[in-house]
Amino acid sequence: MSFTVPPPRSPLDGGLARWYEHELGWATTHGTGQPAQLVTGLRFDVLEMPTAAGRAVLRRAGTAVGPVALMGRRMRLLVAAGSAEELPGLLDWLEWGGISLDLAALGAGGRMTAPVPPGWSGSGTPGAAVWLRAPEPGREVESSLPALQAVARGGAGAPCLARLVAAAAAACHRVRLLSARTGGPDAQQLTPQRFASS
Repeated sequence: MSFTVPPPRSPLDGGLARWYEHELGWATTHGTGQPAQLVTGLRFDVLEMPTAAGRAVLRRAGTAVGPVALMGRRMRLLVAAGSAEELPGLLDWLEWGGISLDLAALGAGGRMTAPVPPGWSGSGTPGAAVWLRAPEPGREVESSLPALQAVARGGAGAPCLARLVAAAAAACHRVRLLSARTGGPDAQQLTPQRFASS
């Protein structure tokens, strides 16, 4: 009689997915050898931009915006679910429509690499997804996320999505102009806006 031993599984990925599911109630996916992914469009959507633009947005918004994650040279700001669908119209309304920005939205059907929670091993790995402003277990995140109608959702203290998008669009545009002028790494990435809200 022979026994088949399954291939080793990364305890961090399974444990990480379980942490997000049990501590925060967020849906996750993860495959063999793949990092855990947070499913967007259910509890939150994501605005993604270059790190330099994201830092400018955070300086302007202060501590009102969060959770915020960083992966490589991209910053991800969590916003209210459904915001990704609103982004194209909102950019048009703010008169940013048709201008090439490096601003992406992840909504329904999207995935975001799950950042390693603060204090977990692996959080110092270069290029790994990390939280700059981590969600707190036991504290509802959704009511504090930027939304178009924050007051109507009952989140009187939630930041306004329109203001956040205006700041993000301006910061992304500024980063692209400065990068083009100095020949920086983003100068070659002058692509149209990306929206992933399918």
